[in-house]
Amino acid sequence: MRFAIATYDRYLGIFEAFCHAGWVPMKLFTVPLRDPEFGDQRASIALAEQKGVSIQLSRMSPRDIADLGSEGCDVLVVAGYDWKVPQWNPPVKHAINFHPSPLPVGRGAYPLPRAILENHATWGVTCHRLTARIDAGEILAAEHFPLRADECHESLDLRVQIACRRLADRVARNFAELWQTAAPQGEGTYWPKITLADKWVDLSRPVDDLLRHIRAYGRTGSLANVAGGCHIVKHATGWREAHEHPAGTVIHRYARAVVVAVADGYLAILDSEVVPAHLAAQIMAIQQAG
Repeated sequence: MRFAIATYDRYLGIFEAFCHAGWVPMKLFTVPLRDPEFGDQRASIALAEQKGVSIQLSRMSPRDIADLGSEGCDVLVVAGYDWKVPQWNPPVKHAINFHPSPLPVGRGAYPLPRAILENHATWGVTCHRLTARIDAGEILAAEHFPLRADECHESLDLRVQIACRRLADRVARNFAELWQTAAPQGEGTYWPKITLADKWVDLSRPVDDLLRHIRAYGRTGSLANVAGGCHIVKHATGWREAHEHPAGTVIHRYARAVVVAVADGYLAILDSEVVPAHLAAQIMAIQQAG
């Protein structure tokens, strides 16, 4: 099978799995450089160069789809591609998408934080036919796994990546059968793109709620008003303890750690960054409007 793939390094395992299963890559569509802390496209580009295939960083166009068809592409594989893929059929016979949720739950750009915020007991990844309706195509196959009570963004992200690789291997080795038996999703839920207002934490809430929120966004950052300044909070711990401090009061500092009073105890912010004043004003305005 000859395939093109639209992805970046978070889903490198999918690219590798199809190659390991004997599929022949034709082209990599990827995205402009991301923050290296959260993954970029360099490893995907390196694999494409190793395989001797062309690489495109600009948005996929209908002309690109037509070219894939004329060059004999059997399947377009999509995973984490930022742009909407043009109509692919009839130039290309098959197109599939790998989505980081147990569809039909969690359609949308990036459902991982909400999986933790809503305290889901299980999670999963899904391979489905690519359709004009976002994340709603017929399901070829899925992988599911239990979530820990203390699951964080980084652990869930890594587990999703590993599950996607396993799923891609299964899909690559059984593609014809899975494509033919793909099942409709039925009704599902669409989770909108994350906003700055979503990332805001209210320090008057209980410590367990705050810790769940901070775990959900992990190193991508939650936002909090600490000592009158807007902070990006990446890692925290906390505990319940009776006190008489108003919520949000800084009661202790040590090195980079800041301990803040919350509704039923204390939140210890272990890793954070102060947002520059001009951006903080915009964020605070958005939060107040929300």
